[in-house]
Amino acid sequence: MLRGSYAFVDLETTGCNPVHDRITEVAIVSVCDGQITERWQRLVDPGVPIPESIQALTGINNQMVRGQPGIESLAEDIRERLEGVTFVAHNARFDHGFLRNALKRAGLAFRGPVLCTVKLSRRLHPEEPRHNLDALIARHKLGCGARHRAMGDAEATCEFVLKMASALGETVLAEHIAALT
Repeated sequence: MLRGSYAFVDLETTGCNPVHDRITEVAIVSVCDGQITERWQRLVDPGVPIPESIQALTGINNQMVRGQPGIESLAEDIRERLEGVTFVAHNARFDHGFLRNALKRAGLAFRGPVLCTVKLSRRLHPEEPRHNLDALIARHKLGCGARHRAMGDAEATCEFVLKMASALGETVLAEHIAALT
């Protein structure tokens, strides 16, 4: 079992720069003591056109986000879901950086422990050459309803950590998480 409260987060964005690019989709899978308590997902109007390469990768296009709330409208909902929990993401620096900047622009602070599942995978499986999400999905036979969509990727990340908790045991995984957060 995975003890504690976690928010498994994934974002889709208009690019890779958390200062200049914007969020197009956000998903949060909330877990408390090993049980999923909520799945929350929203499309976000980034306020800028989505590059064609990003549309091709994610399937999210300008028409889908037109009329959706901007991140500022969702900021308080997001912050509430992240308060008092460990923020978990695959390549957490990316997702955490985007959310931290978005919430800052909305006038909200965002602090707390962060767990990167890329780093966790490297720590648990140093013999493996690849630790990207596609590699984890294949290696651990994770479900992923929609790759490169926020909820599909957040659920796959959550499933990875829950499988590691089951395989390693609560105490061993907790030690690894403590070392990485």
